[in-house]
Amino acid sequence: MNTSEPTAAARAEPRWLTAKERQLWLALVEFTNGLPRAIDRQLSQDSEVSGVEYSVLAAVSEASPDGVRSSDLAAQLQWERSRVSHLLRRMEARGLIGRCAASADGRGQEISLTEEGWATIRGAAPGHVGMVRETIFDPISVTQQDQLLSAIGSIREAFKERGLW
Repeated sequence: MNTSEPTAAARAEPRWLTAKERQLWLALVEFTNGLPRAIDRQLSQDSEVSGVEYSVLAAVSEASPDGVRSSDLAAQLQWERSRVSHLLRRMEARGLIGRCAASADGRGQEISLTEEGWATIRGAAPGHVGMVRETIFDPISVTQQDQLLSAIGSIREAFKERGLW
């Protein structure tokens, strides 16, 4: 077999996007790129915490009183373990979280909030949930919320079927 020739799939004409599909795709890209920045701006302005720090604080605040393993936190947030490790180091230096050896087996680390971490999440949560309500839920109807949830689920499933999620 000559490997320099394109496969049948590569020779097939792509299913180009229609004008409406392109408009929707570009709007989706703009939205998914802009949403994290908007969240960061709101949290920074109101609470001096970033969106990723808030995500960690919220996840740890909802964990067992004993804390959460850093590996479990990475899995929950769907982040690389190295990303979580670097962020936890910075948050520990700021006094927001504490880390100790996992009590169950001594391997890994358990993460818990310090008093400063609890104060930060308690101070940030009302403004954050207010922003989420006012910018995501209030502008659309309950029917649109259901449609959005369904659409997001369908899109995520298509990514999973291709092994990309």
